[in-house]
Amino acid sequence: MFLLPKNDSLWIFLLITSLIPITAFSISKIIAPVSEGPEKFTSYESGIEPMGDAWIQFHIRYYMFALVLVIFDVETVFLYPWAMSFNELGISAFIEALIFVSILIIGLVYAWRKGALEWS
Repeated sequence: MFLLPKNDSLWIFLLITSLIPITAFSISKIIAPVSEGPEKFTSYESGIEPMGDAWIQFHIRYYMFALVLVIFDVETVFLYPWAMSFNELGISAFIEALIFVSILIIGLVYAWRKGALEWS
């Protein structure tokens, strides 16, 4: 009736996976040197003294460009498994892949018209 004895290996695994990070962080906390001072709170950039404030506002256009790039790169990766098993899938999978590619093209045209691909 009681399923706990059947899951002994699961509980042992959970215990070990919980203890490893706790042990690692504890050892790091004990061994790591602690030095509080004004140098600790300064920004560090390749050994060069930073100029200006550390909080710089970036234009949203950089994020939009990166997001569009990531979306289309990741989505086109999904075409690889389809291409590898093209012979076994048949015509219905070909039509589905065409629909998928057409949705990607429509999204690319939409992003292009909205100006998400313009860098200036």
